[in-house]
Amino acid sequence: MRPLNRALDTVLGVHNYYQQVGGEDHVFANETALLEQNGHTVLRHEEHNGRIESGTITAARDAVWSRYTFQHLESLARSTTIGLAHFHNTFPLISPAAYYAVQRAGIPVVQTLHNFRLICAGATLSRNGAVCESCLERKSLLPGIAHGCYRNSRSATIAVTTMLTVHRAAGTYQTQVDAYIALSEFARRKFIEGGLPRDRIVVKPNCVSPDPGAGDGRGGYALFVGRLSEEKGVGTLAAAWRKSNTIPLRVAGDGPLRDTAWPEGVTWLGIQPRDHVMRLMQGARVLVLPSTCYENGPMSIIEAFACGLPVIASNLGSLPEFVTHGRTGLLFRPGDPEDLARKVRWAVEHPEELRAMRANARREYEEKYTAERNYKMLISIYEMAIENFQRRRREAS
Repeated sequence: MRPLNRALDTVLGVHNYYQQVGGEDHVFANETALLEQNGHTVLRHEEHNGRIESGTITAARDAVWSRYTFQHLESLARSTTIGLAHFHNTFPLISPAAYYAVQRAGIPVVQTLHNFRLICAGATLSRNGAVCESCLERKSLLPGIAHGCYRNSRSATIAVTTMLTVHRAAGTYQTQVDAYIALSEFARRKFIEGGLPRDRIVVKPNCVSPDPGAGDGRGGYALFVGRLSEEKGVGTLAAAWRKSNTIPLRVAGDGPLRDTAWPEGVTWLGIQPRDHVMRLMQGARVLVLPSTCYENGPMSIIEAFACGLPVIASNLGSLPEFVTHGRTGLLFRPGDPEDLARKVRWAVEHPEELRAMRANARREYEEKYTAERNYKMLISIYEMAIENFQRRRREAS
């Protein structure tokens, strides 16, 4: 297959993996495969946070400027014809030094904004399980340091805020990135509020590929998929099932709240491989997403829609963009277990309406989140980045 744009025959994909596999890692793999399926050659530069534990690098130093990354990517960029570099995660081992390396070689840069790291040291715009915009409102990273928002550690948070402060002062995020990809309109507004260039942030949601196909929901259970942490609403979820155990709940994931005292009717499955998660979604009656933090663009909703699975989600942040109340799922008051229990009970007691939501959820996937549509959007953003890069070069000459 020939790429839509021959100038993009070869794309450089750059990503720093986390120690525990997450949504960002899946998106990097999916989009890389999507490009290759459409005839592009993708060169990969990857790092993994497992190196931090091995003691082979100084993570705090490299988070600001990785000399190894700069030298490696500069050499790669000058020895290979690359049309564009697409960055997913640079923290902490790759660092913004990578932007400079490829830009110096004349290669445009695209950065996907998977989380809120560029405007929040903790990357979630949350603290103690609730929304927190202190750094955004004060236009200062000091509140994040005071509260130790990265890994509950002031010293670790200082390392993150040092990276952000240095590169804000250097104008890195204004001059070294030609296009940003936000996963929702809500996230785009927050990044603009945080100082990123409005005219370079484009909204492109994630996609699900390959298509898992719609399920029938005959498993008769509700499903939660995600990290078991406070900001993901795990406490709200457990409390809702204590109040009203109208349907069994299966919990797929791991995290600091793995030892939650789950009430009767709840089964904790631990981390599950993706193909098993898809089967769980195909058999579930509803997916429950009770986050008490801002979600950027959760893959779990898009995966649920691909499986024809309605979603009961917090009415918070970007979630109402994805879940239309009464059409593709239900929305409830964030952090309110009684309202969540009511919505789950309603879904169980209204099988005909829920059946219509299943069809609507699948239609939503087919119209918005397929690989084909996503590829066209991705190439359009790449072309915009190339135009921005060329214009900046002309203006500087």
